[in-house]
Amino acid sequence: MRLKDKVSLITGGAAGIGRTTAERFAEEGARVVICDVDQNTGESVAKDIGHDAQFYRVDVADQASVVEWIKNVTAHSGRIDVLVNNAGIVRDGLLVKMKAGELVKQMSEDEFDLVVAVNLKGVFNCTQAVAPIMIRQGGGVILNATSIVGIDGNLGQTNYVATKAGVIGMTKVWARELGRYNIRVNAVAPGFTATEILTSMPDNVLAGMKARTPLGRLGQPRDIANAYLFLASEEASFITGAVLRVDGGIVVGT
Repeated sequence: MRLKDKVSLITGGAAGIGRTTAERFAEEGARVVICDVDQNTGESVAKDIGHDAQFYRVDVADQASVVEWIKNVTAHSGRIDVLVNNAGIVRDGLLVKMKAGELVKQMSEDEFDLVVAVNLKGVFNCTQAVAPIMIRQGGGVILNATSIVGIDGNLGQTNYVATKAGVIGMTKVWARELGRYNIRVNAVAPGFTATEILTSMPDNVLAGMKARTPLGRLGQPRDIANAYLFLASEEASFITGAVLRVDGGIVVGT
């Protein structure tokens, strides 16, 4: 019970890695609070988790929505021990696509702005809202979802890579700023992970991902959840400002 009675917030907790992390934390005794924009699924997940798990509908890109969420959680639970900034989206596309010297397609401004709003600003919004509470209570843990592509880059993901690289930078800044208050800030960088989105891809694409991964398989959401669990626990009490790759040894682009 490594997180016994720890109030643990997980954004994007209705599916994928977020849901599995919420379930894993509950197994270890945490008082889980998830948020997502998918209300029906989120409510169902909280019910399935049990253990007094709570769900709130929150758009992490909307600062007012986040502030209201944190206010309500604090009023109900009295404290916040762990924040997992897991919520994220993709809107892939090439920077520019040329044919016969003519521009035929490019990543739109809306696609760029939306991914930045959720994946980067959302992490900022949630962390900024939670930090004063953790400071007043004498400590806490903040965990941010980055990605191996935020380290290595990836074709067709200018917007996504920019956000995930930005999350790494913010993690290192906050580790320095908040360490004096006994708040640890770390990031987890998953590799190819068998979430609902990934497993819907064609079999030949999945086979290629496995072949490029030295361990020869896709990651499972529980692999990532276990990394979050370790970093949230006292076993990682002297780890801050770190980026933990959970990727089966892959280097993107090789």
